[in-house]
Amino acid sequence: MANPMYRQIAEDLRAQIESGGLEPGQQLRTELELRDHYGASRNTVRDAIKWLTNLGMVETKPGQGTFVIQKIDPFVTTLTGDPTGPGGGEQSAYRSEVDKLDRTPDVSPVQVEIQEASEDIAEALAIAKDAEVISRHERRFIDRTPWSMQTSYYPVAFADQGAERLRSARNIEEGTVQYISETLHIRQVGYRDLVTVRSPNTIETEFFKLPPDGRVPLYEILRTAFDGNGNPMRVTVTVYPSDRNQFIVNVGTVPDLKDPRPSSNTYQ
Repeated sequence: MANPMYRQIAEDLRAQIESGGLEPGQQLRTELELRDHYGASRNTVRDAIKWLTNLGMVETKPGQGTFVIQKIDPFVTTLTGDPTGPGGGEQSAYRSEVDKLDRTPDVSPVQVEIQEASEDIAEALAIAKDAEVISRHERRFIDRTPWSMQTSYYPVAFADQGAERLRSARNIEEGTVQYISETLHIRQVGYRDLVTVRSPNTIETEFFKLPPDGRVPLYEILRTAFDGNGNPMRVTVTVYPSDRNQFIVNVGTVPDLKDPRPSSNTYQ
């Protein structure tokens, strides 16, 4: 049985995309031009575009047209690591992880605010709901592509007790974990991750250049870091678009990601 007309049109456009005839970011012909080119009705052309959209190959931008989606090379983040280390909340750790894979990291200037803790942040930090926190926000890029947004929250008391640089918009080169350890003698000994999946809000959709229909969800990781007394000392919320991020959780002794070959004593 022959494919319906809309599938024939969609398959032809798909072949052009996969062969490079239609390049990532390139605009398709207008709806009227496609109707004339294929001798098809308006609804048939729209069904073809809808089919390609569901495959994640094209996206329609209101008032602009339909464009080939640019495929992004995913970046793999390892969530497990040294529990006494930065724990994903520092520029240095992020840059090091990206550099190891021969890719180019970049980070926006830090945005610092003093604000009332939301209910979730207050609960995670074990502080009163209306207590003030210092938030340090940054936007991260890999190979010039927007990759993640991260905001870390600290009790205002930390700055009042001597860690005054937390209030500064300047980057803390040694990392806030080390800075807090050196100034307040509060040492991070571990952290807990809570991972959820949700739809992006308007700001996230614009920054990550996501389709406006919300079909690309975000991973949100809420990481709570603890000191040696079991007290929460930092909360970091990071959001990652699912179209360009993958995660690994290592348990036990496993090969390095860049050298996954088994050792010579592997059982046969």
